[in-house]
Formats: sequence, C-alpha cells, structure tokens
Amino acid sequence: MAELWFYHLERSELERALPPLLEKSLQRGWRALVRAGSPERVEQLDTALWTFRPDSFVPHGREGDPMRQPVWLTTEAGNPNGAQALFLVDGAEPGDISGFERACLLFDGNDASALEMARSRWKQAKEVGITASYWKESAAGRWEKQQ
Repeated sequence: MAELWFYHLERSELERALPPLLEKSLQRGWRALVRAGSPERVEQLDTALWTFRPDSFVPHGREGDPMRQPVWLTTEAGNPNGAQALFLVDGAEPGDISGFERACLLFDGNDASALEMARSRWKQAKEVGITASYWKESAAGRWEKQQ
C-alpha cells in the first residue's frame, strides 16, 4: 500500500515547491503523476516546470502520449503514465492510491479550506490504515518530517 506524505506549504508557493520534489522522484527512478484540481493549475504548473530554474527543467507533458512522459500533469483520475509517485495539488481527489509507491498531498498552509481538507484526508488515511507522514518547511526552506 502506498504511503501518503502531507507537505504543508507555509513559505513557498506551489510552483516553487513542487519541481524539486518531482526531481527527487525522478532521481529515484520513479515516474510521477501530478493531479491538479483544475485545468488552469495544470497550465500554471506546465509553465513552472519549464522555468523554475534557469539551468534546468523537469521533463513532463500534459498532452499526447503519457507513457512517453516521466512526469504527467492532469486533472483526471487513473495512472496513465505508470507513475510510482502521485502528487495531489489544489484539492485534487486522491482516488485509489494503492497502485503508487507514494502519494504526496501538497497544501497551502495559508488557506483555511486547504488546511481543513488536509486534516480531513489525514484522518481518512489513518482510519483505513494508510501510513501517513507530515512534512513542514523549515525557515531555511527545507522539508522536515514532523513527529
């Protein structure tokens, strides 16, 4: 069963926080699926993955053949690119995460509704026996696992 990691964004916006997490997944040899809550967010993330750093980009796609893409951006359910890592943003529904090694829910700590949604998903995960962990940004901008 997949682990579910919660990433509490307090200092960084999603477009800055997501690319390094995707890079880490790719470094592990994993494919990644980013499921967003809206087509507009998919478009924003598409741009961000090309421009987040001047010297590199995260190889990805949102149109065409998903199996050709190590990172797939979508609003749809399923796992069209055979990803091991699922990234959920903007309240996207997780659906069945059992086919993934890890699911990561990124949420804006400055948004009351996003906090409430994350708390609800945490409770649901614990109730069904999913291993969940909570990560928070440090003052230095690093992710720290909270106990």
